[in-house]
Amino acid sequence: MFISSAFAQTAPAAASGGDMQSTLMSMLPLLLMFVVLYFVMIRPQMKKQKEHRAMIDALAKGDEVVTAGGFLGKVSKLGEAYVSVELATGVEVQMQRSAVVQVLPKGTLK
Repeated sequence: MFISSAFAQTAPAAASGGDMQSTLMSMLPLLLMFVVLYFVMIRPQMKKQKEHRAMIDALAKGDEVVTAGGFLGKVSKLGEAYVSVELATGVEVQMQRSAVVQVLPKGTLK
């Protein structure tokens, strides 16, 4: 009385080769979306991270930089994990290397 007729039916027969092909075809859009996602989002992000890491590793004393906070300054000391940046004459701050966003061309700051 309360049991639907769907529960009373027998299990379907074993999957044939045609069902396998239809399953593969239904997964194809999902795989295609992952491939597009990789080339549109993941790969460019990894490339950007690699370029940023190379820029940070190439920092040298005297480089003019822009920090993540928007400060412009000149690198005065380099440590393994930290950098000292001179923001103005006599004003020096210490920050993580990863906070450096961009290296400016020489002579930008006057």
